[in-house]
Amino acid sequence: MLRLPGLIDPHVHMREPGATHKEDWASGTAAALAGGFTLVLAMPNTQPPVIDSNSLARARACAEAGARCDFGLFLGGSVDNTSQAAALAGRSAGLKLYLDQTYGPLRLDELTSIAGHLSRWPSSRPIVAHAEGRSLAMVMALAYLHGRRLHVAHISRADEIGLVRLAKQRGWRVTCEVAPHHLFLCADDVPALGPGRAEVRPRLASRADQQALWDNMDVVDCFATDHAPHTLAEKDGPNPPPGFPGLETALALLLDAVHDGRLPHAALVERMVKGPRRIFGVRAQTQTVVEVDEHARWEVRGKELHSRCGWSPFEGRVLRGRVVRVILRGQEVYRDGQVLAAPGCGRNVFA
Repeated sequence: MLRLPGLIDPHVHMREPGATHKEDWASGTAAALAGGFTLVLAMPNTQPPVIDSNSLARARACAEAGARCDFGLFLGGSVDNTSQAAALAGRSAGLKLYLDQTYGPLRLDELTSIAGHLSRWPSSRPIVAHAEGRSLAMVMALAYLHGRRLHVAHISRADEIGLVRLAKQRGWRVTCEVAPHHLFLCADDVPALGPGRAEVRPRLASRADQQALWDNMDVVDCFATDHAPHTLAEKDGPNPPPGFPGLETALALLLDAVHDGRLPHAALVERMVKGPRRIFGVRAQTQTVVEVDEHARWEVRGKELHSRCGWSPFEGRVLRGRVVRVILRGQEVYRDGQVLAAPGCGRNVFA
């Protein structure tokens, strides 16, 4: 039995408030515990988005009522909330800037708005950017000019990981995350998935881009699922929204890479525990252990997962390694497929 510290996912979408038919805090954190995650950090592009004290209070009330594991909440940067967001920094996991496509109204296109957030947001708290290609180069340069550290979400392409490597070599304060679906799926998989179910942002990239992520793993600071559930009816509909569920398959996918020799065991712990702690200023969870049968083989079946959306882009894939028990702060919260934690027992780590 493999014993791990509680895993941290710094990038999830719980869909509450506003879209609980896809996921809510109770179902999403049940999925988290089943995947070995004892802390999740939730993105602000809910309905309404988390951009001020009222929306933060509403999102926090939802999380406090439903979360089965510990949590934190991001604030979203909007065109006109630079001062409001900065004042709330101490109560959040960080500031999220959307510079490319997003689910919701938070996209920032104006340079003045982006620079305003970078100049006002307290330097003690992290800034996370959804930025691809040219927008990535732009926000990295702006963050450097403003003396701010920057965390880049879901890097997916060779040119992007190359930019991050170059910035680190120059001493810029930049970190990045990679999502398991970009490590284990690529554009070649789209025909098998189907066009709607393959919709995700950033899009599935080429096989060469995928290989570049593996080749530059030393530049990757953490793994993040970007758990973004939508129902199958939505994914198979005429206007499929982008996003994949990922909390319950991430660890097993990465353990496959450990078994195959592509990822050292120590690197797994570094990117799923230590890296997120360091980047987001999270303390270690005491008396918290995840027990994994690292040789157990299981087939991914969406209907058997805890996520409300009921599907997975890895449907039918046989994975190796399964969480069998989770202890959070001394309490058994998951065992052998059964979630034992009650909704509302999770703690806000940024309270």
